[in-house]
Amino acid sequence: MKRIAILGSTGSIGQQTLEVIKKLPDKFKILALTGGNNSTLLAKQIEQFRPALISANEVLDTYYPAKYLPMEDIASHPDIDLVVVATTGKAGLLPTLRAIRAGKQIALANKEILVIAGEIITREASQFKIEIRPIDSEHSAVWQCLNGEKSRPTRIILTASGGPFYNYSRQKLAEITPEEALKHPTWKMGRKVTIDSATLVNKGLEAIEAHWLFSVPLDSIEIVIHRQSIIHSLVEFCDGSIKAQLSLPDMRLPIQYALTYPERSPNMYIPRLDLLQTKSLSFEPARRQQFPCLAIVLEAGKRGGTYPAVLSAADEIAVELFLNGQITFNNIAKVIYQTLNMHQVIYNPSLEDILSADAWAREVAMDIAGKKVLQK
Repeated sequence: MKRIAILGSTGSIGQQTLEVIKKLPDKFKILALTGGNNSTLLAKQIEQFRPALISANEVLDTYYPAKYLPMEDIASHPDIDLVVVATTGKAGLLPTLRAIRAGKQIALANKEILVIAGEIITREASQFKIEIRPIDSEHSAVWQCLNGEKSRPTRIILTASGGPFYNYSRQKLAEITPEEALKHPTWKMGRKVTIDSATLVNKGLEAIEAHWLFSVPLDSIEIVIHRQSIIHSLVEFCDGSIKAQLSLPDMRLPIQYALTYPERSPNMYIPRLDLLQTKSLSFEPARRQQFPCLAIVLEAGKRGGTYPAVLSAADEIAVELFLNGQITFNNIAKVIYQTLNMHQVIYNPSLEDILSADAWAREVAMDIAGKKVLQK
């Protein structure tokens, strides 16, 4: 029985991971849970799953006597077998590094970790012989397509739903409210990831993540719009063959695969894809002019150094400001672009350089968001 730590158990991925584990009680035991600001939900999870270790921003109102530890100490605890990194943003960076150095199996749902520090994370994982198991549906699909292959991929094709506003004009995009943006048509996701999906930031971040996970150049990673969200990614090989992974859009499937790998377990609670009911599978190019965030993210990824850390931090600030009604949907791209333009890049950055760039970008993005230029 694997002993599991879930970092970010109160988020969307964390909650769905607990759903999966609840269906497989003979395979997994929850040994640690960590949460952020949703202390009420975390307390309920603790009483239900009874972990020995917890990390929280405050003392919780729960009768169960778990031990409080910092998230880094939980990630590297000797009793933990597998760490599910379901946090968002840089919060999971240091715990992930600690887990890798402690020899823990890693199931990763936090793409920002590889965006801001992909070179450091992958180098450490290689040194300690840790395979990072991706939870994102697109990267899980690539991982499954590569399983058993001796040849390297020549091209990775990531699919994107396009979000709820893909056919909107630029003028109509400016009028989008946070409530409208949080209604994703196919996926059940957290607030930030949902907004990133609507701006296509998420797909650019996924391309950078795929670059580090699978050692494929960014120029060999293609993004196509696939509105049905049935094909989650495709991999092309040197002979022209293309493999794809298909399923209905349900994050519990890639979560379970990451937990049970290299085996598969039955999951009757996840709906099956009926090809006869699937009327069509369509593809089209991503509209980068209409959604400028995608091009901005990919360019930052190609430049490398501390640019991706600045990108990630500026996006976090811009999304939060949009959700709070302080900037418009279109201004998310402006905040990110202007922050990147002001940055003095450091190549081959240390962890300290990355954390410093992150802190700098947050301050600058807040300052940019307050300027009148964004209101034009």
